[in-house]
Amino acid sequence: MKDIKNIKEEFPILSKKIHDYPLVYLDNAATTQKPQSVIDSITSFYTTMNGNVHRGAHTLGEQASHAFESIRTQVQVFLNARESSEIIFTSGTTESINLIAACFGDVNIEAGDEIIITEMEHHANIVPWQILCEKKHATLKYIPVQDDGTLDISQVSTLITKKTKLISLCYVSNVLGTINPITEIIDLAHAEQIPVLIDAAQAIQHMPIDVQMLDCDFLVFSGHKIYAETGVGILYAKKKWLTTIPPYKYGGGMISQVTLDQSSFTEPPYKFEAGTSNISAVISLGAALTFIDEIGIDSIQQHEQNIFDYALEQLQNIDGITLYGNPDHQCSIISFTIEGIHHLDVVKILDSLGIAVRSGSHCAQPLMQRYQLSGTIRISLACYTTINDIDRLIEGLKKIQEMIKEPCPKM
Repeated sequence: MKDIKNIKEEFPILSKKIHDYPLVYLDNAATTQKPQSVIDSITSFYTTMNGNVHRGAHTLGEQASHAFESIRTQVQVFLNARESSEIIFTSGTTESINLIAACFGDVNIEAGDEIIITEMEHHANIVPWQILCEKKHATLKYIPVQDDGTLDISQVSTLITKKTKLISLCYVSNVLGTINPITEIIDLAHAEQIPVLIDAAQAIQHMPIDVQMLDCDFLVFSGHKIYAETGVGILYAKKKWLTTIPPYKYGGGMISQVTLDQSSFTEPPYKFEAGTSNISAVISLGAALTFIDEIGIDSIQQHEQNIFDYALEQLQNIDGITLYGNPDHQCSIISFTIEGIHHLDVVKILDSLGIAVRSGSHCAQPLMQRYQLSGTIRISLACYTTINDIDRLIEGLKKIQEMIKEPCPKM
């Protein structure tokens, strides 16, 4: 097993200097940095086995296909899915959700039907459902967010009706870090035979996830959130759904037979993977999952919780900072504002000190409207985040407060 205390050394970019300061990277909810093993896996693919998958019988094609499919199995094991055919490679969380909105929606949503999401969703888990509901003349309902950043679960039973056909929600909020009571919501939904989609983009890298234990119908995430390359994502779906919904895209690799008059399609998972996949990104996802396994997801969860608790304590000790969310139901993400200074200005000044954080609405404008905010400052943790990183952040925030307290020089 890898020692998480020294894991930062495996990420080349973290030795980089920004504006002559050592880099402190606290924007991991946007994308994680990549360990050397992931970088090497991409180079190795292109230098030793570059070939298209599922196409040719030559050696390179067979090697690439074997590597590609071995990672499908690796994802299956990582999620504890029943079969590797329940794992679909996509370009990311956004495409995975769009695939279900388009394909599941095509055959299961009719005029007057209802879909339930939450007020805290990323735009990627709002807009596809809005478009689907407009197209199908269906209704989109929202589980409300309480003042402390948790969902008002008492409203779920009221929102569910005979017309409810799907519930889709995030496991962890990308703004507040709220860990939602997924199991409770799935149980309520399944009691009424309603399928549930889980957006695990902000959970997959921080905690163990077992799709059979959760009993979710669909689960999605992006590779670049879990130390892999951009351009690869996962859609897990129960086999019963993959066999009944139509394909999302059409073309090479997903057909059984094509004539001039008609076409028939192959079985899942290939039915949903038309065209050439981002093969090197899939390879990198395999390397990233191996990296996670070598540390241990439980070790990562405990380490990040320790850093989270420390960061929260330090931020709470600074006057003028307003924190959003409930610490008893949060992980990895903290959003806050500073009295008297715009969130974007905070981020720009921190950047001048070599500290990377995020500001804005974080692609969650309805949640910002809920709190009547134009945006927040967001820090987000990873396995390589250290106490020293948080100390640098706190030092930077105090320096900003001192700057805004200084009187302007007289002309």
